[in-house]
Amino acid sequence: MSVTRRHVLAAGAGAAVAAGIQQGASAADLPQLGTYDVVVIGSGAAGMTAALTAARQGLTAVVLEKAPTFGGSAARSGAGIWIPNNPVILAAGVPDTPAKAAAYLAAVVGPDVPAARQRAFLAHGPAMISFVMANSPLRFRWMEGYSDYYPELPGGLPGGRSIEPDQLDGKLLGAELAHLNPPYLDVPPGLVVFSADYKWLALAAVNAKGAAVAAECLARGTKAALLGQTPLTMGQSLAAGLRKGLLDANVPVRLGTPLTELYVENGTVAGAVAPGGLFRARRGVIVGSGGFEHNAAMRAQYQRQPVGTEWTVGAKENTGDGIRAGQRLGAAVALMDDAWWGPAVPLPDDPYFCLAERTLPGGLIVNAAGRRFVNEAAPYSDVVHTMYDRNPTDPDIPAWLIVDQNYRNRYLFRDLAPTFVLPDAWYSSGAAHKAWTLDALAGSVGVPAAALRATVDRFNSLALKGDDTDFGRGDSAYDHYYTDPSVLPNSCLAPLWLPPYYAFRLVPGDLGTKGGLVTDARARVLRPDGSVVPGLYAAGNASAAVMGHSYAGAGSTIGPAMTFGYIAARDLAGVL
Repeated sequence: MSVTRRHVLAAGAGAAVAAGIQQGASAADLPQLGTYDVVVIGSGAAGMTAALTAARQGLTAVVLEKAPTFGGSAARSGAGIWIPNNPVILAAGVPDTPAKAAAYLAAVVGPDVPAARQRAFLAHGPAMISFVMANSPLRFRWMEGYSDYYPELPGGLPGGRSIEPDQLDGKLLGAELAHLNPPYLDVPPGLVVFSADYKWLALAAVNAKGAAVAAECLARGTKAALLGQTPLTMGQSLAAGLRKGLLDANVPVRLGTPLTELYVENGTVAGAVAPGGLFRARRGVIVGSGGFEHNAAMRAQYQRQPVGTEWTVGAKENTGDGIRAGQRLGAAVALMDDAWWGPAVPLPDDPYFCLAERTLPGGLIVNAAGRRFVNEAAPYSDVVHTMYDRNPTDPDIPAWLIVDQNYRNRYLFRDLAPTFVLPDAWYSSGAAHKAWTLDALAGSVGVPAAALRATVDRFNSLALKGDDTDFGRGDSAYDHYYTDPSVLPNSCLAPLWLPPYYAFRLVPGDLGTKGGLVTDARARVLRPDGSVVPGLYAAGNASAAVMGHSYAGAGSTIGPAMTFGYIAARDLAGVL
């Protein structure tokens, strides 16, 4: 990865600080809180996978977690996991091969990420999934039909490579279940819902399969209730399953224990300092503490404006602690300008990360000039990249998702059933607007009325033909995942014709930042000159993403996070 002059200067300053740490702090100066072979920072997918791997390789490990809960952003997520050639998809008959996966990842990532790191991810990912299934109660399901995000590229699969956790009984955790970080969105009571169900639940009012999937979700919930279970899916299942693996492996997870500094001894990272004292590490420290999405100063320093800590759905404790601690030891960082972006509606309680809603037929996105500027069904990170790229000259932040009453009569929006009125708070906060004419709607959101009318007229003509010659909506197989198959000739496109009309404010939301400590194929943290920071490893959003500035498919955050946590622990155990 390229490292800018600013990063080199910052790292140089960090090295000076590190020298002071080495000279001014010794183990004798700090209360001793335990000695382990491996100290892991963070209890998300990366950290817990790393700790589980270390333990099952015969090493002693401890997990230090800043939050009062475990699971981090992974527990809040849909828990898609993108791992090519994993045993779950191969057993399901997915036609993947190592050659296809390598060609696809290289085409998606480009030159931003060294080929050795790409190869390490692809080589160790399938074994990681097998390891997790053998050492925890976790089982996985193929997210059938959830296309790779660029299926037309060499090696891309329109049927998808993503998997997600199967249903898990939370009672396996006993009292520890109370410490699980809650989900980003609650599943409706009585239902058991998988990530792959949401595309159909959005269509339940107008599609037979959607209604059948809704009934199946209810049946699962009813069965779990009759069996006295606490059913968990998605990120809740993933985090709980990994935590159960740690319980069975006797790995302690110390909640409410933030990293304040990395401890260096004889030039090697040899532990982690927390408010209560020192956790010593005989072999090394693995940083899996997440990104810096909730650190306003870091976002202002590294990222394009406007950007908001209130627009992210990442865990609130993610303030870049591990990244900054690594920088103070002279570590290089990369991709700090980027994030796992997606258009979000800034609702008054929490931001809503917009997936199906911007893709379903009968809606379009416009900018401040009242014009379309992007394929609304494109991968969510691409939509936000376009917003930022264009914003300085043709303001696209905020943008507006425009829909009509026909759309609202047919499709779920967030967790609101079709025809249900939007909460008053959405309107009063400015996140939603409603009007009986397009001109009135334009006035409400502050875009030129004539331009909005012309845009909708143009969009409607394209929708009726089923061919978006302006932005190619529907050209990719991916575009059709969150759409309505009953709409022809293009399931992505339908005209807006039934008042009232609605506008939803869209801002650059994210699932977390993707820039962090630069690592090699063994997950070792590197300095700007490419040398290794001895004893220091990183995985997940605390490290610069193996996906570079792109996004291969659903689960491109969690899949690599778990894989590089696994790689780091195996390297420390000497079995990589």
